[in-house]
Amino acid sequence: MTLLLMENIEVTAGDFTLRIPRLEVARGEYLIVLGASGVGKTLLLNVIAGLAKPSKGTIMIDGRDSTRLPPEKRGIALVPQDYGLFPHMSVIENISYGLVVRGIPRREAYREAERIAELLGITSVINRKPVSLSGGEKQRVALARALVVKPKLVLLDEPLSSLDPGLRLKGLELLARIKSETHITVIHVTHDILDALYLADKIAYIDKGKLEGVYKPADFLHSPSSKPYLDILNLSRNLLGKIR
Repeated sequence: MTLLLMENIEVTAGDFTLRIPRLEVARGEYLIVLGASGVGKTLLLNVIAGLAKPSKGTIMIDGRDSTRLPPEKRGIALVPQDYGLFPHMSVIENISYGLVVRGIPRREAYREAERIAELLGITSVINRKPVSLSGGEKQRVALARALVVKPKLVLLDEPLSSLDPGLRLKGLELLARIKSETHITVIHVTHDILDALYLADKIAYIDKGKLEGVYKPADFLHSPSSKPYLDILNLSRNLLGKIR
């Protein structure tokens, strides 16, 4: 069943225009949006979230025309690249924030926050402030804050980019576990082909401000669009071979 449908979208930011002829995301699907830096991946998330307005086209969310709907009415959670945690709040306050502003009593909001914190393995840090957290812990807090409000759709903007290689692997494993355990619908933007191959049900490829196609991972690897990524993978294999 389709959760998100975008058709004939054009949105301009300065002298840059993003064009999305058609993008369809099924309920429970994990879509990776792949592309180099500067091709419009973050702008796409902002359009879906309602933070940027298209000049053309329609956005349907859960069967409802949401093109002009304000962000708070869309049922979407956005996790920005810098995680967007409130520095003056504790972890549990950060996680429960979305519930509290929706009018949920604080005690009930904290119970739900603790449940999500346990799922993500961060109960030991719930009374700490973000400044004292590692990159991996910040990532988990941001994910918990997104998941606790039970959104229709979670948008992840380069969620692993600020992590060192060891934490990146743990981050990938965490996202894979969330995918398998919650079956939530996710759109995750990245420039890393390994993220895409590890997590994606489908890969949407953007180049020079235009969505070029949507593929199953195996099909993407056999498409002309995959050449730069295959070159990177082959270079990695060659370097490892030399090290050995």
